[in-house]
Amino acid sequence: MRTEEELMGVNLLGQSSTEYPSTYCPSVLETFDNKHTDNEYLVTFNCPEFTSLCPKTGQPDFAKIIINYIPRHKMVESKSLKLYLFSFRNHGDFHEDCINIIMKDLVKLMNPRYLEVIGIFTPRGGISIYPFANYADDEHQELRKARMLANFRNE
Repeated sequence: MRTEEELMGVNLLGQSSTEYPSTYCPSVLETFDNKHTDNEYLVTFNCPEFTSLCPKTGQPDFAKIIINYIPRHKMVESKSLKLYLFSFRNHGDFHEDCINIIMKDLVKLMNPRYLEVIGIFTPRGGISIYPFANYADDEHQELRKARMLANFRNE
């Protein structure tokens, strides 16, 4: 079981009420220590209800966002991640921008060994867009390249 000291900095989890940010808000992200740094393992988050706005028309865009990462010392707390992703609801950016912003914010927050963000956006105007962005430290460059190639689509 984690001690109170180990849970310092995890402030959103367990609150009786939740305030949802109305604008893009990376400051809501929280971390906790990875207790298993000796073991490389994968963490996957699935956000099937991501929403952002088209920067030109203001129309809503909907997506499933998948985040995979191999932690180093810090891990993202899931409730803070949920609130962070929710903060894109009124954010106007292209699909590709949203995915890259999410990736860069999480890399800055955690300094993971490897991290990827996949956006599976619903069609608008008959076209689906599936942006993919990834990051790897020096030891995981082959994984970064392999995952990038694996995400090319030919449907």
